[in-house]
Amino acid sequence: MREELQESIKRLVNFTNFTRSFFKRKNPFKALAVSLLSSLKDMLTIRQKLKMAKYRVNYHKHQLHKMESLIAESNEHTFLKGKNLNETR
Repeated sequence: MREELQESIKRLVNFTNFTRSFFKRKNPFKALAVSLLSSLKDMLTIRQKLKMAKYRVNYHKHQLHKMESLIAESNEHTFLKGKNLNETR
């Protein structure tokens, strides 16, 4: 009976040592704190990221429109210009 009790205590101590070393290696509380802080930072900066994305989309739309107008100007078929008529036809 006493040997079984000692064996159980030994197993319990061994388990606590494994648990302690696991928490030292992979600290779940620290990982949780880092995750919470990063998600909070993302939530606070989402408006700025949205503004930057809208700016990029509008900038690329402007560049595309500029390229299309330059292509239409140098094209002999000026049907893309809109108001100007193609007088060579």
